This record gives sequence, structure tokens and C-alpha cells, in this order.
Amino acid sequence: MSVLVLVVDDEPDVEALFRQQFRRDLRAQRFVMDFASSASDALARVGSPTEHSLILILSDINMPGMTGLEMLPKVKEMRPEVPVIMITAYGDADTKRKALENGATDLLTKPIDFATLRQEIDARLEQAA
Repeated sequence: MSVLVLVVDDEPDVEALFRQQFRRDLRAQRFVMDFASSASDALARVGSPTEHSLILILSDINMPGMTGLEMLPKVKEMRPEVPVIMITAYGDADTKRKALENGATDLLTKPIDFATLRQEIDARLEQAA
């Protein structure tokens, strides 16, 4: 069974950026990366059966409709074993506290440090193996 990383962000250029940053991993089929453009879309995907094992969710905080912080407890209720890393342009202490209190594993600030993110994904791949 292949493993899946779900990226949740309403910005249309995020998918291209992530696919470019992880192109070697995706080409080598180390994992599959899927994209949801809203929190409600992400919740539907998390709740649906899939042939991939979900190992990590990366979610923007500021999205129209339901925010990432509003989505977080719902995801944790559905899939408590799946780590969620929140992503924000505003890495203030209050935002980080709210994210961690609601079950996030970590909070990354934009621009994303892809070396750090790669280490996190590698750790999740080792745990899934």
C-alpha cells in the first residue's frame, strides 16, 4: 500500500510548488501527494476510504469558509493517528498555541522551509514502513 500526504491550501500555486519541491520523491513513488483546496474538501477526503495510507496532513490556517484551525479538531476526531502540521504566514505565539492545543503536531511559517518539511515526511515514512 502506498502512503499519502494530503496538502490543504486554497492558493492555486501551492500544488505546483509542492510537486516541484518533491518531484524526485513523487517520481520514485516514495509517497503520493494529494491536494484539497478547502477544509471541507479535505474533510471529505479524510473520511473517504482510499487505497493509500494517510501519513500526514499539511494544512494552511487562513482559508475562506472553514479555517485550518476550525478543521483541525474535526480531522483529529476522524483520524486521531494522523499527524497534522499547520502552515501559516503569521507565526505568532497565539496562533501556534491554538494550533497545538487543537491537536496539531507542529506549525510551519511561510515561506516554507522545505528541508525541514522533507525531514518530517521522511520520519513519517519510516514510521509507516
